[in-house]
Amino acid sequence: MAQTVPQFTSLAHALASLFGNAVSVVHAEKLSGGDINKAYGLTLSNGTCIFMKANAKENAAFFTAEAAGLFAIASTRTINVPRVLCCGTDPGEQAGYSFLLLEYIAPRKKNASYWETFGHELALLHKAECASFSCGKLFGFTENNFIGATAQINNPHNSWIDFFRECRLVPQFQKASQYFDNALQRKITKLLDKLDEFIVEPASPSLVHGDLWSGNVMCGGDGKAHLIDPACYCGNREIDIAMTELFGSFPSAFYDAYNESYKLESGYEMRRDMYNLYQLLNHLNLFGRTYFCPVCDIINEYVGGAT
Repeated sequence: MAQTVPQFTSLAHALASLFGNAVSVVHAEKLSGGDINKAYGLTLSNGTCIFMKANAKENAAFFTAEAAGLFAIASTRTINVPRVLCCGTDPGEQAGYSFLLLEYIAPRKKNASYWETFGHELALLHKAECASFSCGKLFGFTENNFIGATAQINNPHNSWIDFFRECRLVPQFQKASQYFDNALQRKITKLLDKLDEFIVEPASPSLVHGDLWSGNVMCGGDGKAHLIDPACYCGNREIDIAMTELFGSFPSAFYDAYNESYKLESGYEMRRDMYNLYQLLNHLNLFGRTYFCPVCDIINEYVGGAT
């Protein structure tokens, strides 16, 4: 079942509840890597190190959604994620801020079997029972969340094709409508109408990370992969594998191990770009016209030049 993240009304209250009244922050190191949230390594007076994400107070939903995804993955006991400590808001100075506290994972050197183990463990995640996360249907999630800074709709469906159309492609196409002329709009309508010709219903749903690129995987102290920044839902596992190939593939050892544990269904290569269309549309909406041509290339790949 979905787990509820502890919520606090100040950082001091959170630390007191988690570590004791005498514990305070003695050093805060600003960390690089995120473009949506600020990130800090906090050293506490008891010697503990924790990780904190912070954003504007009104963006607290970013962190409750992220925590729900981390809890979901952790519940499968298949692959590492940082332990969730709590979420909250702090009055701070001026407008205040929202925060998420996590276990601090210090980057370490990958062990010799890092990619093989990662492939096997991701396959185990995708095999894990996930019915408790989709509100009694096959696909979706217990709550909406975010893909980057974009709201991600997770309304439950019993059809993967319907879910992918209505909760993934349609909202992104609507957000990006200013980029498309009438000819492209006709191609988009054709693509959505014929989606069942381009993707298939999976044999079973999988709990997917939802944003699985290299920046959302880190090596922990055990030398193994830890997943971070999830955008979880119950979907077709191919969407995770496709994302790993969008901005430069993982080493072949990862894919060999994954397929050894849970072989991809025939024709995945023909469906991969359709799944990555969702990610590229999101990048178009977040970062602008740089991603317009890749989006058009995929639309034309599936519906050709006809309008």
